Amino acid sequence: MTEPERAAQPEAAITMTRRQAAFADWVTDVFVYIVVINLFVEYAPAVIIESFSLSILTAILMKLMLDAITRFEHRIVGFFRSKEGVFFQVMGTLAFFTILAAGKLLILEVVNIVFGDEVQLGHFVEVLVLIVAMMVARELVQRVYKRLGE
Repeated sequence: MTEPERAAQPEAAITMTRRQAAFADWVTDVFVYIVVINLFVEYAPAVIIESFSLSILTAILMKLMLDAITRFEHRIVGFFRSKEGVFFQVMGTLAFFTILAAGKLLILEVVNIVFGDEVQLGHFVEVLVLIVAMMVARELVQRVYKRLGE
């Protein structure tokens, strides 16, 4: 079959199981986090990680923590959104911002407990900027991936 004939035929549909899609998503996120973390190590003096291997482990730990905190935040905010009234709207907003702030502090503390002095993510502001950068980079990669599928 010639190249033009092959190009004219429709591609076979590629199917992916839910577990495969979750794995691909997880691995992609971890790779994005590794890149972002190492850029911070290079350009932010307060972020110090002793080795590339530790940056990989830090990215995995942060992925686990961010997923858990995000699930918790969605459940709490969902609870308040299911209720009617201004009180529940205000409480939902307060809960959201409390979880955001407490989540960053929790990540900072867990990384400190797990890795000790070998990994320093800076203070609250550095951790906040690092996590926002990780989430933005992750979103950009996902948008490019979805665009390629259209």
